[in-house]
Amino acid sequence: MRPLHTLLTLLLAFLAAGLQPALAAPAQEQSSPKPKVIFFDVNETLLDLESMRQSVGAALGGRQDLLPLWFSTMLHHSLVESATENYHDFGTVGTAALMMVAKNNGIALTEQQARSAIVTPLLRLPAHPEVREGLQALKSQGYTLVTLTNSTRRGVQTQLENAGLADLFADNLSIEEIKLYKPHLRTYRWAAERMGVKLEETLLVAAHGWDVAGAKAAGMPAIFVARPGQSLYPLAAEPDRTVKDIRELAEVLGKRP
Repeated sequence: MRPLHTLLTLLLAFLAAGLQPALAAPAQEQSSPKPKVIFFDVNETLLDLESMRQSVGAALGGRQDLLPLWFSTMLHHSLVESATENYHDFGTVGTAALMMVAKNNGIALTEQQARSAIVTPLLRLPAHPEVREGLQALKSQGYTLVTLTNSTRRGVQTQLENAGLADLFADNLSIEEIKLYKPHLRTYRWAAERMGVKLEETLLVAAHGWDVAGAKAAGMPAIFVARPGQSLYPLAAEPDRTVKDIRELAEVLGKRP
């Protein structure tokens, strides 16, 4: 029994030496600090793109199924703009992208027709049903809400006014100021600097996996809004949290100490 006696003696000595935490139950995970600024993506995250299906679909000869292809083509070439140190506003890039999709699918479409199919409906997108309630709750909780978009500043201000959300935001930041489209890392860092806070004191809320990927890579915390048809990029860092909509976001952030 001596080996057992020796083992017990060593264990007691180990505990007496003040190393008990190694055997104690792990402490509960600490909550991350309350963000000083919450940055919101706008299109899809706050505003519903469904109403664009009719106008874009009509421009594409009734092919409403091509809307996702147009949107991804627009995002793709916005990155081309940043990579080549070029800049055209998002509406112009979107018009070019729609013309590309039309050409590749054998659909006749002029530049004016493409622009009309995009710009007017884009400025009049409705908010998702729960958005105003969720944003109002966040504002009531003391959070500073700011938009961070690839659209022009004037464009996003018009969108928010038409959607009845303009009064909930402290500011609207557009990449036109630095001419680098999200998810370029400098865009997120610039946004934090622009608001006078550190990256770790901010939070990005977006329904696009590429946007979340950019924010996380830049060092900005991010929450993914899992809108239907949207998914995360599996090769990027995971978001700090995933929520189904802005109402749930308000509930989650409302529980922070």
